[in-house]
Amino acid sequence: MSTFEQFQFPPSIGKELNAMGFVKPTLIQEKAIPIALAGRDVIGMAQTGTGKTAAFSLPMAVRLMNQPHQTGLVLAPTRELAMQIHEFIKKLSGKNSQLQPALIIGGASMNQQLAVLRRRPRILVATPGRLCDHLRSQPKLLNRSSILVLDEADRMLDMGFLPQIRTILRALPKPRQTMMFSATFEPEVKKLTHEFMYKPEVVTIGAPSKPVEKIEQAVIQTSHKEKNDILLDELNARQGAVLIFTRTKHRTDRLSRYLESYGYKVARIHGDRSQAQRRMAIEGFARGHFRILVATDIASRGLDIENIAHVINYDLPQVPEDYIHRIGRTARNGRGGQALCLLTPDDRQMWRSISRLTERKHI
Repeated sequence: MSTFEQFQFPPSIGKELNAMGFVKPTLIQEKAIPIALAGRDVIGMAQTGTGKTAAFSLPMAVRLMNQPHQTGLVLAPTRELAMQIHEFIKKLSGKNSQLQPALIIGGASMNQQLAVLRRRPRILVATPGRLCDHLRSQPKLLNRSSILVLDEADRMLDMGFLPQIRTILRALPKPRQTMMFSATFEPEVKKLTHEFMYKPEVVTIGAPSKPVEKIEQAVIQTSHKEKNDILLDELNARQGAVLIFTRTKHRTDRLSRYLESYGYKVARIHGDRSQAQRRMAIEGFARGHFRILVATDIASRGLDIENIAHVINYDLPQVPEDYIHRIGRTARNGRGGQALCLLTPDDRQMWRSISRLTERKHI
């Protein structure tokens, strides 16, 4: 059986891995880490929940320990995902103050971030828009960034971040090491890799367009009128934490109030909630203060919470690939989980597209 000891990490890294309970690497970690440690460009394709964050964070930390004058940059499409990555690297760094990461995201104080940047952190975890804001006043901010990671690059393109990504790439030095990890790679992303990666090695684990096998998927056909009653029945019949996805901010607020009226402890996140509100909701959900989190798709790729037992698609996503990311919030790191879709007659066309993507039978 392979273990993290095979990588011969520095003792400080090994100590923190043990403290975090990391013993056996996942497949994506086992295949991608040696390539990344060698300094080569990597494209990692694996299902969500398979440990991609550690697959790029570990080699980045080790290489920066060996290159004390260099820095690293991780780009993520959403604040939530950036926060998760930042928290992982922070734990991994332990007492090594030189590797403590800085979080540069929208919705937070620019002045506080400027104070952090003055301390010249070795690792930046950022969303593209806010990082570009800082580059306008500090054009040499990334001069020493020899390692770049793009996490969920397809999502960044979907969100319209291509101009910002190109601005950031122009500010980075050449040569550098570039790593890209995602559960899905659209043609636009593949074209982009030719622009800024040098002979990347592609690591593919499983079928990226399919959900993790340990997720039990179910479908209930209903109507708009009966949808809420069925949701209550399902919540009463299930045990454990539940993540519910809705299509719009308004529906997130409305459904949260509806569930609260029946006595459920509910948190909610969407794009109009402040950064503090979103952080409090996620932390409260992770700690069990709230049993239910209702969210738009900003949570489909940014949550790495181990205790999510159920994902319920109250509404289907607008893009078929987001279905995979949504239900991938459960069954994390080898655990099991359940996913449920509440389908109305209006959902049939989108469900057919999702079924083709995941090779499920149509209803």
